[in-house]
Amino acid sequence: MESILLTVKKALGIEADFDVFDSDIIMHINTAFNVLNQLGVGPEEGFYITGVNEVWSDFLPDTPNLEAVKTYIYIKVRLVFDPPTSSFVLQSLNDTAKEYEWRLNVQAEGGNYD
Repeated sequence: MESILLTVKKALGIEADFDVFDSDIIMHINTAFNVLNQLGVGPEEGFYITGVNEVWSDFLPDTPNLEAVKTYIYIKVRLVFDPPTSSFVLQSLNDTAKEYEWRLNVQAEGGNYD
């Protein structure tokens, strides 16, 4: 069982026990979950985390077709928490996020969670 917060922190290059920015990262993760909810991905009633105890399977059951959710949330958090200084990298992350939004929305609308 993977903690959502710890997974995103690892992707950002932040050690698990370094918790100075946890409240900021949690806020950005929850914003990304809100966007996913509006795209039809995840629980109908929405989803949010409060710390390290929430795991990916709390958001979605075992759904290999929606693994992109993890990368999408990392990208969205990275863009607001630690945006790249290179305009090329910034544009690449923005383009990737938009592509994932489209793909996840199509997957959710089709009900193809498995």
